[in-house]
Amino acid sequence: MCRWLAYSGTPLLLDTILYKPAHSLIDQSLHSRLGVETTNGDGFGVGWYAQESIGTPALFTDVGPAWNNRNLRELADHVRSPLFFAHIRATTGTAVQQTNCHPFRHGRWMWMHNGAIADFHLLRRELTLLVSPELYADIEGTTDSEVMFYLALTFGLDRNPPEAVARMVGAVERVGRAHGVEFPLQMTIGVTDGERVWAFRYSSLGRSRSLFYSTRVDTLRKLHPDAAFLEEVSDDTRLVVSEPLGDLPGAWNEVPESTYGVIQDGMDELHPFVPEPV
Repeated sequence: MCRWLAYSGTPLLLDTILYKPAHSLIDQSLHSRLGVETTNGDGFGVGWYAQESIGTPALFTDVGPAWNNRNLRELADHVRSPLFFAHIRATTGTAVQQTNCHPFRHGRWMWMHNGAIADFHLLRRELTLLVSPELYADIEGTTDSEVMFYLALTFGLDRNPPEAVARMVGAVERVGRAHGVEFPLQMTIGVTDGERVWAFRYSSLGRSRSLFYSTRVDTLRKLHPDAAFLEEVSDDTRLVVSEPLGDLPGAWNEVPESTYGVIQDGMDELHPFVPEPV
């Protein structure tokens, strides 16, 4: 499987989140505590939006492990962003190649995934044919994650992300069960349009991979008045992570099973997630 994080809030150097925490994503690439695999070394990717304008995000991906990539280390020391995604990959069977590295991008949208479509090799053709003809040619890689993204785009991601993801899941489960796959899907998903971030935790079996969100900064300041770094970020700064980046008491909250959350201006939200039949 994989590990990922989504950051939204005060513009920070990528280094601040990717490398500096005690259990940073780079540390997780070698020493994951909650993942299926301890090591996640089958490629990585970072996507971010420029501070000057919220438009098409930049991407940097590579097929090697994140822990020893000199270019990632260099980039993280110089790129500052108010919203970025980062992902480290442990392949579930598809090739280790650059077009299979997350995050995936289409226009202003970014998408990343941890999990798998069970027996994807049996379902791939039928699922891919559900993708809109206008989008089909933009699929570059061979992963189930990218097909899920393009199905969500087909089902209206730009209009209503939760509904589009629910319809995507409904399609995957319908096709999977028609092929005799009892529990077709395992997923945590991060998706953003550069303004809001949606995070989903769901599996057909009801035992989803780990996912956490950070406690409100104003609450953490009251709990930890001596933590200087909390004075450097705004109250609306938030992280969503596959596993906590450190052990600060009260800092992390598990996303409930079959739930999605929205990070946005004003109050963040948590809602039940239910697949929609297609």
